[in-house]
Amino acid sequence: MSALPLEGVVVLEFCQYLSGPSAGLRLADLGARVIKIESPKGDACRKLAIENLWMDEDDSLLFHTINRNKESFTANLKDESDITIIKKLIKRAGVVMHNFRPGVMQKLGLGYEDMQSINPAIVYTEISGYGDGGPWVKKPGQDLLLQAKSGLMFTSGNFDDPPVPFGLAIGDILCGAQAVQGILAALVHKEQTGEGALLQLSLLESLLDFQFELLTTYYASGKIPERSKANNGNPLLGAPYGLHRTLDGYIAIAMVNIELLAEVLECDPLKAFTQSDVFDSRDEIKQTLADHLKIRPSEYWLMKLREKDLWAMEVMDWNQLRESEGYQALEMEMALDAQKSFVTTRCPIRMDGKKLISRRAAPLLGADTDRIITEFGLK
Repeated sequence: MSALPLEGVVVLEFCQYLSGPSAGLRLADLGARVIKIESPKGDACRKLAIENLWMDEDDSLLFHTINRNKESFTANLKDESDITIIKKLIKRAGVVMHNFRPGVMQKLGLGYEDMQSINPAIVYTEISGYGDGGPWVKKPGQDLLLQAKSGLMFTSGNFDDPPVPFGLAIGDILCGAQAVQGILAALVHKEQTGEGALLQLSLLESLLDFQFELLTTYYASGKIPERSKANNGNPLLGAPYGLHRTLDGYIAIAMVNIELLAEVLECDPLKAFTQSDVFDSRDEIKQTLADHLKIRPSEYWLMKLREKDLWAMEVMDWNQLRESEGYQALEMEMALDAQKSFVTTRCPIRMDGKKLISRRAAPLLGADTDRIITEFGLK
């Protein structure tokens, strides 16, 4: 494939922070031309720093991480003359995305029906926190708050632990990825029929979908799955599934027959259990393992487990990961061409055996406005 699959597709991204911009990032990686429509003050993510890291005095490292390979077009959406220009640009677009609260784009005259009257084949994608209706519609759609609302925080940690949030914006990233799935499907449909589409997603629905195994189990049993008292890995799975402390670190053990595990680890107390006990005696089995594994280092146990091809792995931090041959073989790191060069991760998709590499840095605020106005004849 000589060209990227989305080359020629123009995407207008009316998005801030992470969910919508993460979708725009992936579309850009796949070849789309993503034009980020920003207010004169810019995407608020430009001022949202992680670890207090900045590219310059105006833009955070986080903004550059998630907005590379895009163009920036500034417009005041409350100004009629700017709205007129935006509507001309909509005629040339294939996809529009926004993650404003429900009703905001409609008030601006940029709702789906408004855009459809301008461009009938538009693929219009809106991302909200809780959907476009219902009693929660006005609640803030922020990732940590959605994790709290969705029940997700009771899947990690052990039984007696407090709720444990994911250490990243999992709702934003999941919803952005699902938006890309919907957009790609809509573009295929558009190619076949000439029709556009209205796509609607919410962070809450994405986080509920993320938990489909647990929720399906809950719907069927009427019981909330309980985390293990120790070494929890998944509240639905029996022993020994989970993380286990050793003398010098942790190892992860997945689905392994308990009787075989007792033999391989030479753990006599574990021999009191059979495979039929892995659910009913889950906590007792895991505590027995915990007492046994802490006497020797991780590598000793992993050597024994690997000899029998049992599913186990050391738990790495990022320093250890980055130094490993397996990580280095993937070549996931990519340096961006920016005023202050930095390393980030590349697109994880390979196409025809080639990695999708884009070193183009995120745009300065409004950097492409004049050129786009001239190119598309917007004035």
